[in-house]
Amino acid sequence: MVQVFKEGRHPGEFILSEANGKRSRENVTIAEEQEIAAGTLLALLPKEAGLRIDVEAAEDNTGNGELDLADPAVNSKVKHGTYTVIFTGQTAFKVEDPTGKEIGTGSPGSAFNKEVKFEITAGDTPFAEGDRFLIHVTAEHPGDFEAVAFDPTDKDGAEIPSAIAIYPAKTGEGETAKIAAIVRDAEVNGNCLSWPDAITAAQKEKAIADLAEVGIIVR
Repeated sequence: MVQVFKEGRHPGEFILSEANGKRSRENVTIAEEQEIAAGTLLALLPKEAGLRIDVEAAEDNTGNGELDLADPAVNSKVKHGTYTVIFTGQTAFKVEDPTGKEIGTGSPGSAFNKEVKFEITAGDTPFAEGDRFLIHVTAEHPGDFEAVAFDPTDKDGAEIPSAIAIYPAKTGEGETAKIAAIVRDAEVNGNCLSWPDAITAAQKEKAIADLAEVGIIVR
């Protein structure tokens, strides 16, 4: 009888190339109750306590209404950068994320509940097309985030991978751990990544595209 041994993933074996020095790598905090293998795709979920969120009205706005942030002001999908609220008319606006992607529309007097959460109150002077508010989300990426294993079926942020674990880690209830991860400017071997069980071809394609957005290219 032949006994077959299955070798696990080795730390960093998926890396094909990375930037000079340590620019492709950062230490990330693994959230509680995670079991991470080397090569696992990671989603970085923001710790709101570590975020700074500022609102700025464009100087040339016609309308004099105000934008008030909700409590909490963001959800776990929020991105580091500036969200732009752009009025498309007196009573309608759209919201773009830091990459310029539209994430929703709304109107003054109604709550906007997406990656950023707020309500706009109309003032004495109506808003005009082109009026803008800027919502600046500042974090020391990835220092103000906790990493969880990529889950393509999740709806609260874990479905958006933006890093890859170089080393394994396991955390229990109330425990976290620090490991090095690839977070930018690298090429990786897709055959050496630890993909979730039962991931579909479409889910893998989207994950590869999400990684490309942060400069991690899957070959």
